[in-house]
Amino acid sequence: MLTNRITDIAGIRVGHATDLRLASGVTALLFDAPVVAGVDVRGGGPGTRETDLLDPERTVERIDALVLSGGSVFGLDAAAGVVAHLAETGRGFAVGPARVPLVPAAILFDLLNGGDKAWGRYPPYRDLGYAAARAAGRAFALGSVGAGTGAATANLKGGIGSASTEVTGLPVRVGALAAVNAFGRVTIGEGPHFWAAPYETGPEFGGLGGPAAMPDDAFAWPREALAGASTTLAVVATDAALTKAQARRLAVMAQDGLARAIHPVHTPLDGDVVFAVSTGRAALADPVTDLARIGDAAARTLARAVAIGVFSATSLPGFAGPPAWRDRFGP
Repeated sequence: MLTNRITDIAGIRVGHATDLRLASGVTALLFDAPVVAGVDVRGGGPGTRETDLLDPERTVERIDALVLSGGSVFGLDAAAGVVAHLAETGRGFAVGPARVPLVPAAILFDLLNGGDKAWGRYPPYRDLGYAAARAAGRAFALGSVGAGTGAATANLKGGIGSASTEVTGLPVRVGALAAVNAFGRVTIGEGPHFWAAPYETGPEFGGLGGPAAMPDDAFAWPREALAGASTTLAVVATDAALTKAQARRLAVMAQDGLARAIHPVHTPLDGDVVFAVSTGRAALADPVTDLARIGDAAARTLARAVAIGVFSATSLPGFAGPPAWRDRFGP
């Protein structure tokens, strides 16, 4: 049964670890078998771990998991928790008798959102990463959970969103997951309508469509902000068989989904990162044209996931940020 989530791609599981007192959390994507992956970084202030190994020229072809985390640089510890879980289950790249789990990660900034960040010498993200990996499954929550727990956009609470679709003309699917913590707005000005409305499937983020007329504040500068204090992290996935170079191109094309759903985007104030993964179930008949179709579908699906993340978010106790969409515009 399809769930309109990235886990509609067989072989992908997602788990969250959420700490409401911390107002932060971790989202882990685990792969039943190692996957081909690529990455594209567009934001001016990214924070990442092991993304260099995704370059097509690097030796290792596949990875075991991906991690998205709050906590800024402290959140990079979350990957160590996921590595620990994978090591316990015997996963990893074989180096002689040793197994080395390969887990790229990216983080978003949520340190000023009102949560209790007085964690002492060591931040809690390693344990949160381990818990997220342990919780991974096909069903997972959306909104203010995991890496999206303490996320915010310019005017509304951010969160975790996910969507999937079948690629027109091909026997493959694409899915997307986003942790939305953007400098810009996901809605058009201060109204309820989403920039991603043209790509909505059913009423997945309210079914409002676009505004009758473009409001005067549609392109207003969102707010004053600190450099590096905003980021949208995303993963797109397909069951098509791709090379590392093709996965990289898929990540590049999928970035257009952020541009269709957030205004402005990819600024010096953001650390936007998009990963792309291939589980390799279906071979491409035409590597060029078929990849173009998949990339187009991935961009539209990611735009939907971004809007769903904000639409699904809920307010947190003591949250030092904007209200949730549902608090302002309805249930």
